[in-house]
Amino acid sequence: MQQSPVPPETPIYRRIADGLREAILSGELRDGDRLPGENALMAQYGIARATARQALSVLINEGLAVPKRGSGVYVRRFRPIRRHGSRRLSREHWGQGQAIWESDTRGRPYTVDEVQLDRETAEEDVARVLGGPEVWVRRRRYSVDGRPVQLSVSYFPAGLVEGTAIVQEDTGPGGVYARLGDLGHAPAHFTEEVRARMPHPHETVQLDLPAGTPVIAIMRTAYTSAGVPVEVNEMVLDSASYVLQYDFDA
Repeated sequence: MQQSPVPPETPIYRRIADGLREAILSGELRDGDRLPGENALMAQYGIARATARQALSVLINEGLAVPKRGSGVYVRRFRPIRRHGSRRLSREHWGQGQAIWESDTRGRPYTVDEVQLDRETAEEDVARVLGGPEVWVRRRRYSVDGRPVQLSVSYFPAGLVEGTAIVQEDTGPGGVYARLGDLGHAPAHFTEEVRARMPHPHETVQLDLPAGTPVIAIMRTAYTSAGVPVEVNEMVLDSASYVLQYDFDA
């Protein structure tokens, strides 16, 4: 019986990468720690610069490390946010004055910045859903544990929200859904479309994404109990920072 050929020895750059990966996953090297540089790896293992660069590139391509120009390569090990698709939008949260993000972060510190509020003419697809082109737009960025993780753009029918807290930076307890409820248009049903893609240049900058990191794009529409659409929300998530959870009955 013919024996299988013995696999070739693992290249040294792979062995170096394996060791660094183990140190990251075990917690020996933590998020934000600087990895040994090319010079340090060359001295430690007696290898050429190209080999050291290959070893670091393996971790960068896996999303476990990120290069910072002129500074080095750093661990990028972030505890994922568990985004529960249905539970986070429950009326029991925003109806009692809680922010949706409190469900996502579960006590982890989060911030909302780069908030922009504008009255605009919506693009055709949004205008078609909301029943007219004139909309108020809320743009913002969310960060968790000091790291940008999501961009969000919400569109509301201008005639519905004009002059309300929804067009103010601080929408008050429970956020925009509680304010829609105050107007008699509380969301009762949501639909979400989810897809993965590569980020646009401005998304890469705003989310501080390493090269090659995809994003998760989610479009959510909120409807009243009468089936009237009151919000279209386009979200862009750093894919390395999220676990998406959806529960279903059989």
